[in-house]
Amino acid sequence: MSAVEASPLTIQVLNSSDGVPGAKMALSLHRLDSKLVIWTMLSVGTTDEDGRCPGLIRREAFTPGMYKLRFETASYWESRSQTSFYPYVEVVFSISDPEQSCHLPLLVTPFSYSTHRSSLWL
Repeated sequence: MSAVEASPLTIQVLNSSDGVPGAKMALSLHRLDSKLVIWTMLSVGTTDEDGRCPGLIRREAFTPGMYKLRFETASYWESRSQTSFYPYVEVVFSISDPEQSCHLPLLVTPFSYSTHRSSLWL
C-alpha cells in the first residue's frame, strides 16, 4: 500500500494503566468466510510507537462481511515485565458499508480492555 493511500481500517492501542500508547503489540486481521465458517488471516502487524498499525487492509479488499482483530496482549505485558489476565483480545465486528472509514481504538490494562467504533481518524 502506498503512503498516499490510507487504509479504511485504522487502530490505536492505548495502555491506559500507564497512560502511554500500546507500542510494539503484535496483531492480526482476519475475515470470516461465511460459506466455510472459518477465519482467513488477511494481514499481520505490530503497533508503532504511537500504538497504531497503518496499512492493515487496502480499500478494494475491505468488502462487506465479518472481521476480527486479534491483539497479542500477553506478550505485550510480558515485554513490560507485567502479567495479565487476558492472553489476547479479539475484537469481532461487521462491515456493511466499506466506503466508510472505521477506526477501532483499544484501551488495555493488565486486567481489562475496552473498545468502540469511531469513524474518525484519530
